Amino acid sequence: MSQENLNPFAIAQQQLDEAARILKLDEATHQMLRWPVRELHVSLPVRMDDGSIQVFKGFRVQYNDSRGPTKGGIRFHPAETIDTVRALAAWMTWKTAVVDIPLGGGKGGVICNPKEMSKYELERLSRQYIRQVGRLIGPAKDVPAPDVYTTPQIMSWMMDEFYWQQGYNAFGVITGKPLAIGGSKGRGDATARGGVFCVREACKKLDIDPTKVTYAVQGFGNAGQFAATLMKELLGADKLVAVSDSRSGVYSADGLDPEKLVEYKLKNGKVSGFPGAESISNEELLELDVDVLIPAALENQITADNAARIKARISAELANGPTTPEADKILYDRNVFVIPDFLCNAGGVTVSYFEQVQNAYNYYWTIDDVYKRLDQKMTDAFRNVYENSLEYSVDMRKAAYIVAVSRVAEAMKLRGWV
Repeated sequence: MSQENLNPFAIAQQQLDEAARILKLDEATHQMLRWPVRELHVSLPVRMDDGSIQVFKGFRVQYNDSRGPTKGGIRFHPAETIDTVRALAAWMTWKTAVVDIPLGGGKGGVICNPKEMSKYELERLSRQYIRQVGRLIGPAKDVPAPDVYTTPQIMSWMMDEFYWQQGYNAFGVITGKPLAIGGSKGRGDATARGGVFCVREACKKLDIDPTKVTYAVQGFGNAGQFAATLMKELLGADKLVAVSDSRSGVYSADGLDPEKLVEYKLKNGKVSGFPGAESISNEELLELDVDVLIPAALENQITADNAARIKARISAELANGPTTPEADKILYDRNVFVIPDFLCNAGGVTVSYFEQVQNAYNYYWTIDDVYKRLDQKMTDAFRNVYENSLEYSVDMRKAAYIVAVSRVAEAMKLRGWV
């Protein structure tokens, strides 16, 4: 076993440090970018259905707002940590910069297990969170969104709580809302759709026929499910051979029907037992001989311990932080083309930004408008990062950092922060 540091914030700082070295950033700018500009830790007393009071711990991190209001999701997870939230806020800073939208990076989290909570307990927790962080958020300050185990319904409760605090509707304070209260068309599949656009562009650069690719998806939540179906719908991808969720995985050399598999998952809550498929572990899935691997689960899935066994030609990171720095080096040496997380999964924040824009002037776009604008943003960002990877002779992750960090550093300097 390797001894690499798997702390997500340490990894985020290490990745930044490498970009700062390449860009020859001055020390003050470098140090300013290594840490959040502000963060809030909160205690959230919630009355449970049995009448007891349970106190949950929560966080909101605003990493950097030099390019605009901070933006980032809220996660409800039993293993949430402040360092994970810091790392995600940092990656969101680079994500908004790499796709060149006028926002900064933020993130929030609550340590809880939503799977063990009733709908009413989740509502009380959601409202309590906004009571504590509401003073720091707003359309011109910080705009939260859904993330792991949070939903459009949870966003609705949070937006409504902000309404009661402020005394007026401010739909733009939260994105990822249902359409009936200011949500944007196209938000549901935006993360996966943006990632598939990136896969399409990578296939062009690598001279791969997308209609003949085999692919596997690790993590079968919202993003993973849409990725499975959109690879076939948008690219005509030949064969989905494996998927896994938090409980199990399924594999078929003959291919799995993406739409039927999603239907099965939604009905049964798991992928195991899918007809015509055999069982496969998360670890085995990552090492399959496929053209496109889509890590869409959690952090630190590809490490120094298994990177040498990754056989995919393209790794399209829909998850945040699925690959460690040590693994990155190994994959690059082995010519695995990694589409880094904060580029590959930026479709979600891009359409969230579109939602903010629509909220601001109270006019809503068609689904075709959203998809067209998303395609343009993702394609431009991919090509810009790819060109920088060639110019600096670095992997795509370092190139994405070069693009994003230089944009944030320029904004800080122009504003006189450093």
